[in-house]
Amino acid sequence: MRTIVNTGGRLDRLPISSFHRRIMMLIGIGMFFDGFDIYIAATVLGSTLHSGFSTLPQNALFVSATFVGMMIGSFMTGFLGDKMGRRFTYQFNLLLFGGASIMAAFAPNMTVLILLRLIMGIGLGAENVVGYSTLTEFVPAKVRGKWLGGMAVFVVTGLPVAALIGTYVIPAFSWRAMFIIGGVGAIIVWWMRKSLPESPRWLESVGRTDEAEALMQKIEAEASGGQPLPPPAPPLAVAPSRSLSTLLSPALLPRMLVGCVALVVINTLLYGFITWLPTFFVKQGLTVATSFKYSMLMAIGAPIGAAIGALTADKWGRKPTIAIASLAAIVFGFIYPFVSNPVLLPVIGFGLTVPIYVLVALLFGIYIPELFPTEVRLRASGICNTVGRGATIATPFLVVFLFTNYGIRGVLTLMIGLLMTLIVVVLAFGVESGGRSLEQMEEERQSALRLKKA
Repeated sequence: MRTIVNTGGRLDRLPISSFHRRIMMLIGIGMFFDGFDIYIAATVLGSTLHSGFSTLPQNALFVSATFVGMMIGSFMTGFLGDKMGRRFTYQFNLLLFGGASIMAAFAPNMTVLILLRLIMGIGLGAENVVGYSTLTEFVPAKVRGKWLGGMAVFVVTGLPVAALIGTYVIPAFSWRAMFIIGGVGAIIVWWMRKSLPESPRWLESVGRTDEAEALMQKIEAEASGGQPLPPPAPPLAVAPSRSLSTLLSPALLPRMLVGCVALVVINTLLYGFITWLPTFFVKQGLTVATSFKYSMLMAIGAPIGAAIGALTADKWGRKPTIAIASLAAIVFGFIYPFVSNPVLLPVIGFGLTVPIYVLVALLFGIYIPELFPTEVRLRASGICNTVGRGATIATPFLVVFLFTNYGIRGVLTLMIGLLMTLIVVVLAFGVESGGRSLEQMEEERQSALRLKKA
């Protein structure tokens, strides 16, 4: 008979302590460099285009190579993470994108840089999936939205930091220095994260109950500070299936639909608009320096938006917050193409950036990892991320076509249509996961299935 450790119930009753803060810091710093490396494109491509190192079609290919790599990484990490554990996966991907980033600094031409970007993308896609999912399995349900949203702040802070560093580093040392900064930072974090523990929920799910119990006792001793802990919620009566076919069940298939649509939308918003801002500005006649400054001002909205998402997700609920942020982005997206005043342009752009990054926090960081049981969480999240990345491989080429033929209005019309689709899908098919334990949602799912069969 399988030993029940009840890791979920025991983790959810813990008070927030130095243990949680250490987990948050070590995963978060790695996620920051993941975000920094992703957003390098926003600063590097404007410079490579201006210097003649690349052309606009090559820039599109660079961004697409990032998506292809992230798609591969998202898919691979789902299976590796559920089979070999969270710890192995988050260390492997850091080493991969850190090493490839350092090599990219010495690329002799744009073709080599694109190839290395593909390799970087594999590590970046893996980090995004496993980082959020791992923290999901450690943090108590009552504050899960706040902490996962906080993790998203780490990631998106990479955008203004990349823009700020690029503004001063690229003119002085060229764009190559950006890859060295991101790569060296990732390797340092890889070394620091060797002390991170495995997920106790995952250990129990694969039957390694002795290890799960030993780890839980260490975590409880650190988190309690010697004080008595409240009794945990009772364990799940029936162990969930580890089969991939579970994702096609009547209860999980709608969640897969929501996850895939949500990540297609948010990936397109990020890589079809945000990362192209410096290039848009340059093509509209601004200097490289001015385009970087405008982009940096707008990029400040990224951590602010993610922080708003972190603070509101538990209070308002996941679905209402997603709908409100989408509506706000639609309003600012409608106004933005009609603004040409040099003062108002970054202000309205800032207003557009904030709700987009509220969605980044909700969709990447909070909502999608919560939807699935521990046994298939990384595979489900990985597949959703794979679809999201894969669907946007063509986005750079579509953006070039729309911008060339219709200007910024054409690009934003696409974005507004996608946001409207997101609102409909989430409200119609999404489940509300705020404040509910991961095991509670799984038990409710299994109960619903039993009722249907009865």
